[in-house]
Amino acid sequence: MDLTSAPIYQGPEPGSQEQVLAIITELRRLFPDATCSLHFSNPLELMVATQLSAQCTDERVNRVTARLFQKYQSVEDYATASQEEFEQDIRSTGFYHNKAKNIRAACQRIISTYGGEVPHTMEELLTLPGVARKTANVVLGYAYGVSVGFVVDTHVGRLSRRFGWTLNDDPVKVEKDLMQIIPHKDWLDLSHLLIFHGRATCESRKPRCEQCTLINLCPSAFIAKSKSALV
Repeated sequence: MDLTSAPIYQGPEPGSQEQVLAIITELRRLFPDATCSLHFSNPLELMVATQLSAQCTDERVNRVTARLFQKYQSVEDYATASQEEFEQDIRSTGFYHNKAKNIRAACQRIISTYGGEVPHTMEELLTLPGVARKTANVVLGYAYGVSVGFVVDTHVGRLSRRFGWTLNDDPVKVEKDLMQIIPHKDWLDLSHLLIFHGRATCESRKPRCEQCTLINLCPSAFIAKSKSALV
């Protein structure tokens, strides 16, 4: 196959305002109802659910928390729970030993340091065991309506690299890159738009580029097409 016949990306420069806004517009059209998939009714429940979601699907977490939130209804309930019993309550989410340890310790610190209330700032949330920037951004954004950063999970990281928005793998570095090119007003919504698109079309192992309406805005789609053209 002649290399010159392979398709070449001719869309807007990756990371440019034109490309970023076009992608955001199309994602909003595709997923008008995209939002946080975790079920919660207060900041504490959201913090717990987000911690449980590490290396676990939101669907499974929601099944677990449907029972969990009935049994543990206050920060004191988590703080005083036995490690062994709590592990069994969350076992199906995976990594249950560390998750149970961190959630219990986080709630103990919330009681001892923050008066029993889940903190309202990034700096304070990051002092809680098991809470990194992803969890903190989710809690601040969806429990308190505060957007100080960009939620980066595996979907967001993968799509950001494919769109040419970052070259980094580390979530903190990806977040910094996105905060430089994404309008602040779109930080919270776009993270979940990317998650929805990652689940629906832009999968990790085999993205369905031929079905994607973002194909002319995505340089990685043309790399994939070029490789297939050489086979």
